[in-house]
Amino acid sequence: MTASALPELIAGLPEGTVVTDPDILGSYRHDRAADPNAGTPLAVVRPAKTEEVQTVLRWASAHRVPVVPRGAGSGLSGGATALDGGIVLSTEKMREITVDPVTRTAVVQPGLLNAEVKKCVAEYGLWYPPDPSSYEICSIGGNVATNAGGLCCVKYGVTTDYVLGMVVVLADGTAVRLGGPRLKDVAGLSLTKLFVGSEGTLGVVTEVTLRLLPPQHTTATVVATFDSVEAAVSSVVEITGTIRPSMLEFMDSVAINAVEDKLRMGLDRNAAAMMVAASDDRGPAGAADAEFMARVFTEAGATECFSTDDPAEGEAFVVARRYAIPAVEAKGSLLLEDVGVPLPALADLVAGVAKIAAEGDLTISVIAHAGDGNTHPLIVYDADDAAMTARAEKAFGDIMDLAISLGGTITGEHGVGRLKKPWLAGQLGPEAMELNRRIKAALDPDGILNPGALI
Repeated sequence: MTASALPELIAGLPEGTVVTDPDILGSYRHDRAADPNAGTPLAVVRPAKTEEVQTVLRWASAHRVPVVPRGAGSGLSGGATALDGGIVLSTEKMREITVDPVTRTAVVQPGLLNAEVKKCVAEYGLWYPPDPSSYEICSIGGNVATNAGGLCCVKYGVTTDYVLGMVVVLADGTAVRLGGPRLKDVAGLSLTKLFVGSEGTLGVVTEVTLRLLPPQHTTATVVATFDSVEAAVSSVVEITGTIRPSMLEFMDSVAINAVEDKLRMGLDRNAAAMMVAASDDRGPAGAADAEFMARVFTEAGATECFSTDDPAEGEAFVVARRYAIPAVEAKGSLLLEDVGVPLPALADLVAGVAKIAAEGDLTISVIAHAGDGNTHPLIVYDADDAAMTARAEKAFGDIMDLAISLGGTITGEHGVGRLKKPWLAGQLGPEAMELNRRIKAALDPDGILNPGALI
């Protein structure tokens, strides 16, 4: 029945919008998380404007066809896993942007990459702060879907802090405009915030109004290496309790060596950990922040501490940190975590992950946006080794249980998707889970939007 109804959808959209070529469908089955349970979609639909998304969802609602929204496919939690007989709705062709330098806002379609938005607004002397490590390949729509963070969020916040408004198409095809280019607006319920981080389960975002800032000031960067992970992590609370760094990042020895294998930039292969910190405060304040962070690192036991106000030197270490995930990924298959905890529990989380790695006889690299307690344990395993795969999957769950036990979260920025869904109730509790389900049922009563993800 569903396949027989597909010509109706094809006829209602511009030529080429609906794709059914099996070779192309295969590349849309899953995101970067490579969910092994991914199905084969009936079709991939690539609309270019809101009205076309409405057509898709009206058809899907009428025929009870599941729709999986997809951005750039860089997600790490299985949020864009295709379903057998469903539709993958890709926003990749929705790429318009309009910048208003007076109100310091940009109206953006979801298919633009984060890096493209940054470049475009920079031409107007403005800056879009959220900066996931994958900013060069991840889309704004995906960032909104997961409420993505990044390296500078310790000072500047995450995606939701920059979303002023949006157009979202609901399951029945209704398009709703929420918010707008106003910095303060408390009229009605905060519906815009409801859709940020909803992972395509409540509606399809087709336009976003983003808040922009004046350009970031030149940064002063401090890099410190340690012979103890605990010593490195111990510096975080003191720094964040005194100043607001624009970056405070952590890499363990596995990540350091993996990056050095690829970039050959002279990182200390013998270090147990490395901290990369920065301040973008103006003039003497930035220099004072850098001096303070260097002192804290040194007093915490840093074996080496390096400071620079040269942008190129500082950026080289930021590149090293951004490259950590693909560098570690070169060592084997990965299960990627992004658990977070309150800052005082950060050392306990890192120590707990090390214990889980030892118990499972696994390599688990830990990198982190240390300044806000958001860590990325990277579990390395051989996908062809069934016993090792089982140990890796157990470690994945153990790390989430550990984060919850420390008052933390199973995801800080990657989203729940499908891979983390079994642990969501353990964090939220039954009352909050029921509230989530009631909201989902109110907005998507037939459950066609990204079924199986998040809720």
